[in-house]
Amino acid sequence: MAETTEFELVTPEKLVFSERAEMVVVPGSEGLFAAMPRHAPFLSTLKPGVLEVYEGGKVKQRIFVAGGFAEVTPERLTVLAERALPVADIDKAAVEQRIKDLRDDLAAAKSEAEKKTVQESLDAAQAELLAAA
Repeated sequence: MAETTEFELVTPEKLVFSERAEMVVVPGSEGLFAAMPRHAPFLSTLKPGVLEVYEGGKVKQRIFVAGGFAEVTPERLTVLAERALPVADIDKAAVEQRIKDLRDDLAAAKSEAEKKTVQESLDAAQAELLAAA
């Protein structure tokens, strides 16, 4: 039997995922990283993208995450995400509409701070659409 690590994915609303996994590939802000049993401890912020949970050497679950951070220890991976949704549950039409609305909001933004906030939301929505493709 393969060695596993405890993995929890939490959003502000709920515990999304809590299981043991052989490996979890996480979209960190500095690039993808794989959390595995006995991994060296570290923290990373997340970039919008797909988190992949491996079992039996194959991807068992694909989850879109946006915002938040990950904590890796030798025994566990904890991901605290602002948003998490199984890739299979992404509604492409709704995301496309959200992208259109965010582009309109970006064009109407008055301050640099407002533009930055809207651009971050737009980038996350585009990554979500790409994940669903």
